[in-house]
Amino acid sequence: MSKTLVAYFSASGTTEQTAKRLAEAAGADLYEIKPAVPYTSADLNWMDKKSRSSVEMNDRAFRPELADRDADIASYDRIFLGFPIWWYVAPTIINTFLENYDFAGKEIILFATSGGSGLGKTVQALAPSCPGAEIREGKLLNGNLSVNELKKWVESLKK
Repeated sequence: MSKTLVAYFSASGTTEQTAKRLAEAAGADLYEIKPAVPYTSADLNWMDKKSRSSVEMNDRAFRPELADRDADIASYDRIFLGFPIWWYVAPTIINTFLENYDFAGKEIILFATSGGSGLGKTVQALAPSCPGAEIREGKLLNGNLSVNELKKWVESLKK
């Protein structure tokens, strides 16, 4: 039997709520990806070209430091990886997370929350950060989806 993890980054709490419901729906463990320096509201102001998130996303090589590196990735076969969409892709902290662990042989299914854009080229942007993993696009999980709705989605992913 495969073991499942829902790992997520949430800057404002929206993705966190979705991740918790998804973990319940999938019977999965939950892991929060935390930056060493938490984001403030000013950091997240995408209209300010000098805000922290704008600066980070304008430099795709930038890797925000993680608060910890204690995720037990080796114990899982399937990882649902969630995040808000920033500038049409995952925040660069997701690359940091992927690059700090060995995901070879793991199935990674992306999910995201977004105020307006889709997943865009997120799979292509993240794939180099997790060599040997099978990375799947997944879907946007916006709104207050019920555990039952999320269970249906998880079931639809069975190979």
